[in-house]
Amino acid sequence: MKNYRFLFASFIILTLTMSFIIKPKPVKVYLIGDSTVADYSLEPDYMQKKYPITGWGQVFQQFLQKDSLKNLNKLIRSDSALVIDKAKGGRSTRTFFEEGRWKEVLDSLKKNDLVLIQFGHNDAAKNKPERYVDIPGYKDFLRMYVKETKAKGAIPILLTPVARNSPWKEGKLLNAHTDYPQAVKDVAAELKVKMIDLNELSANFFTSKGREFSAKNYFMNLDSGKFVAYPKGQKDNTHFQPEGAKEIARLVYEGLKKINEGD
Repeated sequence: MKNYRFLFASFIILTLTMSFIIKPKPVKVYLIGDSTVADYSLEPDYMQKKYPITGWGQVFQQFLQKDSLKNLNKLIRSDSALVIDKAKGGRSTRTFFEEGRWKEVLDSLKKNDLVLIQFGHNDAAKNKPERYVDIPGYKDFLRMYVKETKAKGAIPILLTPVARNSPWKEGKLLNAHTDYPQAVKDVAAELKVKMIDLNELSANFFTSKGREFSAKNYFMNLDSGKFVAYPKGQKDNTHFQPEGAKEIARLVYEGLKKINEGD
């Protein structure tokens, strides 16, 4: 009986030990981009100074839980994933690189990590030369991010810039980003890299909800006196309230599912 108990205890210990040893590490999902992706909760006094502004990356982790990861089993080869949001407001493909933000990500990248790349809002800002990047330059920086990600054995995924809540025509939300979404598609095709057309997906979603509903519930159009950080209210059809960010994060997750199904 003693020998049986000893053997049983040894088996349990060995099983637990092996489970610990072979359990895959979480795959890291890096997000690089601008204010529409950024995690504002990382900033000091967020609730008093910034809330309710929310980047979609800020709420993306909830879509990468154990059950939902089953739908991404070819992209994320683990039962856990950790979102690392390195996006920053006001950054273009060029300034994100020049400030050393990309180097910080690149130095941390491991094989099979994911890098989701969404720029364009600031690249297109001709009236802000400190940010502006023309289409050829935009493509060059996207190529660099893709190639350097691949060189680390990680997986790059390009995203077209998320839609603004304008312009509208005959009840349909149109593209506000001129040729920048097409530039992303061109680079994705050229380098044979996966892509999510977030510009089209988000425009279609907001169209389905309507201009006024989207403005009030998803974008940062706020009544005065409602939020501490915006006592006079706010009119902003670029950045998201929490529900808007959550819907965009959902679209990104659905885009990853589609990529996974196609692999």
